[in-house]
Amino acid sequence: MRPRHLALAIGLAAVWGFNFVVMQAGLRHFPPLLYAGIRFALAAFPALLFAGRPGVPWRWVAGVAATIGVGQFGFLLVGMRAGMPAGLTSLVLQTQAIFTVLFAVTLLKERLTARRVLGLGVAFGGLALVALDFGVSGPFGAFALCLAAAAAWGLGNVVQRKAAPPDSFRFMVWVSAFSAIPLLLLSLWLEGVPVLDPAAEGWLSLLYVAFVSTLGGFGVWGWLLRRYDASTVAPYTLLVPVFGMSSAALVTGEPISWLKLAAAALVISGVLYAGTKPRRALAATAP
Repeated sequence: MRPRHLALAIGLAAVWGFNFVVMQAGLRHFPPLLYAGIRFALAAFPALLFAGRPGVPWRWVAGVAATIGVGQFGFLLVGMRAGMPAGLTSLVLQTQAIFTVLFAVTLLKERLTARRVLGLGVAFGGLALVALDFGVSGPFGAFALCLAAAAAWGLGNVVQRKAAPPDSFRFMVWVSAFSAIPLLLLSLWLEGVPVLDPAAEGWLSLLYVAFVSTLGGFGVWGWLLRRYDASTVAPYTLLVPVFGMSSAALVTGEPISWLKLAAAALVISGVLYAGTKPRRALAATAP
């Protein structure tokens, strides 16, 4: 990867990592489902007017919107509002790799290799440490909601893999549009008629997650994937919890214990090991 593209990939991980701190700030001013609904509405409009059709059947757009837009972000933001810290949330969400593999094996009949089993077992050990650490100091229900968000993300990854959109930015615009309406309806049903807070912090948070993290982030992500193999680009997402935990510590004062560091090392190394090919396989496929 060229140096400037490498810097772009690392910068994207930083943007997505800091996103958790920004969302935590926004949740001080908006109910979680309303916050998610407005986020996706802003990401969809007016970009929807210029994006063109998604390039895949509408059922795949609806499927990803249901799993990632409504499921992942619904559970995630409710969990954060219930007390899950931003930095720890960024780490727990990386367990989506475990759920992605489990759903891919179950639904797509992919082969579960010994390397994947070992890597995901290590990552699961890290998750157990997170549960142990947070279970002592925070509400377990908030942790469970963020774990459900990771599961919804994993299922959404499988749906998106089947969809294989030709343009990830355009696809994300349509997913945002399909996600906004059910989230806003759920907010009206469960959270009541909204009373919007005019505080600048809340609106700036929404602008960041809608335009910088969602549209800008997925635009850069799609641009990198068009120039490099997914196996080259994907490992950089493992830097997201590094930036998430460090930015939460710097901005909000969220403590980083040795148990959290050990959990992060297990989750990241386990996911990385499970998602890469052994050296022999790489040598065999080299031109």
